[in-house]
Amino acid sequence: MSHFTKIKTKLAVKEYIVKALADLGYSCREGVATVTAHDGSTATVDFCVATRTPDFDIGFKKTNGSFDMLADWWGIKEMKQDLFTRQLSQRYAYHATKAKLEEQGFSVASEETDKDGQIHLVLRRMT
Repeated sequence: MSHFTKIKTKLAVKEYIVKALADLGYSCREGVATVTAHDGSTATVDFCVATRTPDFDIGFKKTNGSFDMLADWWGIKEMKQDLFTRQLSQRYAYHATKAKLEEQGFSVASEETDKDGQIHLVLRRMT
């Protein structure tokens, strides 16, 4: 029986996912890849990130306009699924927000992260 967990996300732009993963200390393996579950079953994904637990990668597969996360969280010992998902989502939102604001002519004047992990950006726009 497979231990794969598929997490539906609203993460739609691969570039922001890759940047968010880099912020968290992970590097992506680009291109079609295979992730493996504890029981040896496999799944094909669009790209993946290696964890510190050998043979247990986290895959990302585009489905209906956004990327699903696919992993055998039972085998990944270094992190908890919910914490990883929250951290990835926060960093993704950070990069997506910055990109949208830069498109509108804003630049980041300053940035702070408070003790609760909330990120505060001060923006400036030259007119």
